[in-house]
Amino acid sequence: MEEIRRAAGAFYEHLPEKDKKLARKTFKAMDKNRDGQISLREYMKYPKKKKATDFTHQSIFSALDKDENGSLDFEEAIVLQYIMQSGRAIICMSCKTFMAGAYFSCSQCFFKDASVSTYEICCDCYGGKKFTHHGDATFCDNYTLLRQSRSAIQAAPMTKRSKVLKILKMGVQLVGITTGIAGITSGIYVNI
Repeated sequence: MEEIRRAAGAFYEHLPEKDKKLARKTFKAMDKNRDGQISLREYMKYPKKKKATDFTHQSIFSALDKDENGSLDFEEAIVLQYIMQSGRAIICMSCKTFMAGAYFSCSQCFFKDASVSTYEICCDCYGGKKFTHHGDATFCDNYTLLRQSRSAIQAAPMTKRSKVLKILKMGVQLVGITTGIAGITSGIYVNI
């Protein structure tokens, strides 16, 4: 989780001032009793309001609550914003806990169809064989899948590569990040 916290902090520091103000305004809107903290009860209302039911899992709130005081301060809420906008709210399909670090995905499901679950599981469930999935499943960790995706794009003929890059660009834009051919540029807008 510490890697995500660091990424979220770096992300926030590079936001334009108007987006930082919007983040503060949204935090205040979530803090219904105005005590400078977001309680579990206040937190649970927000994802439901935004129709982001993936975020209602209590293990996400627990992971966000770095100081374990039962509420989120502004810095902890910035991590929530980052997780929501980056698509990193991944729950283990077996034990149903939030996965903040490395995890495993079924590579067949990952490369088959983006609309179908990629069946992600935590390292403990994968290592302990505490999951059920199709019998011929081949699992790779998230970093390996990223590298394989890049290798597949580079190996494709230029005509197909352009199509794949367009599809990836659309997918990345769905989480609020704009891409350029030369690389990824930060264009995420605050809306926690």
